[in-house]
Amino acid sequence: MEEQEKIGPSELLRRWLVKADVVFHIVAAMLLLLACGFILYYAMLNLLHPSLDSIIHLVNDVLLALIILELLWTVIRFLKKQKFMLAPFLAIGIIAAVRRILLIEAQTSFMEHAPVEKLYEIGLSAVVIIILMSAYYLSVKAQRLEQ
Repeated sequence: MEEQEKIGPSELLRRWLVKADVVFHIVAAMLLLLACGFILYYAMLNLLHPSLDSIIHLVNDVLLALIILELLWTVIRFLKKQKFMLAPFLAIGIIAAVRRILLIEAQTSFMEHAPVEKLYEIGLSAVVIIILMSAYYLSVKAQRLEQ
């Protein structure tokens, strides 16, 4: 009893904010899971009418679902009070850049001549992938040195 009486208003506020933070993370995780389910549902609908365009949308949707699942695992790690990891964010960046390259390639495959801007965007995305992969390699190496 004496211990509770010593708790000041700032400590009570801090505890309430931490609990609210956990609740919001749980809601965010549930919404991410729901969004992923809808995306995969619509991805499967593309299989009902196979065409080049529907396959492109299928790959795009599956990669978007993978991005959302990586974000979900990040939230789950937070809720389990596990150590922050950089690798999932790097993986999200790599998947997003690959997704963008595939989408641009799909869009330009129907054109007679690809616009130069699109080619620059593909090149920039490739550079981003190389940088993110290098960062991933360095983070794994640094993690091994910590252990």
